[in-house]
Amino acid sequence: MLLLGLDLGTSSIKASVVDGATGQLVASAQYPETENTIDSPEAGWAEQDPEMWWNCVQQAILRCNDSGKYNPKEIRAIGIAYQMHGLVMVDRNLSVLRPSIIWCDSRAVAIGNKAFDAIGQSKCLTHLLNSPGNFTASKLAWVKENEPKVYGSVYKIMLPGDFVGMKLTGSITTSNSALSEGIFWDFQTNDVSEDILSYYGFPKTILPEIKPVFSNHGELSSSIADLLGLKAGIPLTYKAGDQPNNALSLNVLDPGEVAATAGTSGVIYSVSDQVSFDPQSRVNTFAHVNHQLNNQNRLGTLLCINGTGILNRWVRDNVAAGMSYGAMNQHAASVTAGAEGLHILPFGNGAERVLSNQTIGSIFSGINFNVHTSAHIIRAAQEGIAFSLKYGMDIMAENGTKPAVIRAGKANMFLSDVFSQALVNVTGVAVELYDTDGSKGAALGAGIGVNYFSTPKEAFSNMEKIGIIEPEQALSAQYQEVYAGWAAVLGEALK
Repeated sequence: MLLLGLDLGTSSIKASVVDGATGQLVASAQYPETENTIDSPEAGWAEQDPEMWWNCVQQAILRCNDSGKYNPKEIRAIGIAYQMHGLVMVDRNLSVLRPSIIWCDSRAVAIGNKAFDAIGQSKCLTHLLNSPGNFTASKLAWVKENEPKVYGSVYKIMLPGDFVGMKLTGSITTSNSALSEGIFWDFQTNDVSEDILSYYGFPKTILPEIKPVFSNHGELSSSIADLLGLKAGIPLTYKAGDQPNNALSLNVLDPGEVAATAGTSGVIYSVSDQVSFDPQSRVNTFAHVNHQLNNQNRLGTLLCINGTGILNRWVRDNVAAGMSYGAMNQHAASVTAGAEGLHILPFGNGAERVLSNQTIGSIFSGINFNVHTSAHIIRAAQEGIAFSLKYGMDIMAENGTKPAVIRAGKANMFLSDVFSQALVNVTGVAVELYDTDGSKGAALGAGIGVNYFSTPKEAFSNMEKIGIIEPEQALSAQYQEVYAGWAAVLGEALK
């Protein structure tokens, strides 16, 4: 059986076709080749046009089809992974009402903090497992407060993957996992949060129909099937946020298993069977893709650093004189660990949850015009990204997450030996690398949803480990010293 997976990233959309029988990739394509922009009409805002995503989805699928490696009519199920926490609003004609307020937008922080106090911090944490923060529900409240005409025209709100699912099928659905990432889900009642709806004044009808993550979320419409060269009626059988999906793609499904990714943002994602929370909401707990499957709790604790790959891209565009990422990685490796005293904090992409929603910006510390070159800046940026993940992992450890190993796809920042070695040696945790990515995981998720696989674990029986990076005693000691200097800079910034 051929399975189609879509990964709706911030920078681009990737489509992959996977052979369910072997678990192997048949073809993949990405669109656009250059990275999509994030619009920022005001400081701290971040928006993208959902119709841009839809155009990129179409182009990625058509490019995949043009590979000639398979018959598009033989695709039997579709899965979607998507950038989390975004807000999409449509009217009764299913027309988009305004640009999506995406995951790294900071405008709703104060609104969420006010809700946290009004509903009650204890109740929020025990029921929502998070502060409302600047997640989707608070973004919708911002629209209600600041754009009442737009809000008055809303028929349904959606997460980004729900929107693309609607474009494919005409059906508007969501899941408990999606609603939990938007802070609409009550883990005590196992239903939509009445506290959030009541406090913000949202009608429940504004939400999509709720279905299990692995289930039929609609069938491909005839008009879209003709447009994409696919067979009408193909079911959409899986939708999940990019980080739960990344964990799925790495077969991270059971308590104690940990996944990582380092694309536009950087994430450590740990699975637990405990309904728990961080008292300060610096790391966040959501329903994992298999939560309540067979009546078992599966929660994902997510550490997110907004400014990881986006810092690396900024350095490429503004410091590295048009180098490829591969050339940048080699250039960074030409200088020693610690970048000769240069420290970079990667917090220049909005409010950071790990910093209690503070916006401190990216900070360059210790730069010496007579010593430091572009190679030092690249290295310090990549080390700073690794150190920010270490900082967050220490918070996760306070809440019981102490991984023995982290699984990651060999992609994005994990293509850099500088970044990978810094992460492994500063945390003391080995990283296993696998030949997978979000679109492949979404395709296999579709196979689970259409019951091609009897269990989620079966879908990953052919998953290939391509390497492991383990801590080295001498490097670990060196990186601990460098990290201490970096952490001191962060400490000063947070005062």
